[in-house]
Amino acid sequence: MPELPEVETTRRGIEPHLSRRRIAALDIRQPQLRWPIPRDIQQAVGQRIDAIQRRAKYLLLRLQQGTILMHLGMTGSLRILPADRPPGKHDHVDIHLDNRTLLRFNDPRRFGAMLWWTDAPETHPLLRNLGPEPLTPAFDGNHLWGRSRGRRNAVKNFLMDGHVVVGVGNIYASEALFLAGIHPNRAAGRIARQRYDKLAGAVKQILSDAITLGGTTLRDFTSADGEPGYFAQQLLVYGRTGQPCVHCGNTVRQRRIGQRSSFYCGRCQR
Repeated sequence: MPELPEVETTRRGIEPHLSRRRIAALDIRQPQLRWPIPRDIQQAVGQRIDAIQRRAKYLLLRLQQGTILMHLGMTGSLRILPADRPPGKHDHVDIHLDNRTLLRFNDPRRFGAMLWWTDAPETHPLLRNLGPEPLTPAFDGNHLWGRSRGRRNAVKNFLMDGHVVVGVGNIYASEALFLAGIHPNRAAGRIARQRYDKLAGAVKQILSDAITLGGTTLRDFTSADGEPGYFAQQLLVYGRTGQPCVHCGNTVRQRRIGQRSSFYCGRCQR
């Protein structure tokens, strides 16, 4: 599933092609994605795209009056293409622009979403209760420490809770906890403030590095220009079960935490 770095990479890829362009037409070939595409999304036709933003894993096309919210789901992707490019089997939506190009939404498994909202985007039910963005000053060790008090659940699950902080998915949670030296199964409420300072810094470092390298390709993620992400080549523990730890040489272990595979070094992480 595309995580925050993949979505941010996609946003940066499509932004130069969409910014200040007008939507000439919407071609919806498959209206049933994770949720039905609302019919009133046709209100977007004729409007100018004023901004392309990201909130958590959602992409927001901010128009003059209204916002198109998009989620890539597990297998979704976006491409900028010539307007006359024939659609393929899983090309469900085309957003035609006023310069004879289009933004094409492809999603083989149809777990993605395309929604329409006319109020402020932050008031949408999917967005209004989310935690802070991890690469902003609002996210730091004090925030994590305060939200963790009294929590008995594993710190990895706590870190992946979108109400605590958005966009820290399974891959990047494993990597950040390794950098911070924190065992993924340790109770969130039993971690000291100073260790949360280190964890917040690790999250920022891992996500920033992943964005710089275009995300992580594990199955079928590619960026908006069709290029794969290269952060997979930099992974320290994720997917390295049985291999030596890059820091101490101890064997990297794997266990299920919250129905997700978690990877860690039992010597480096406590």
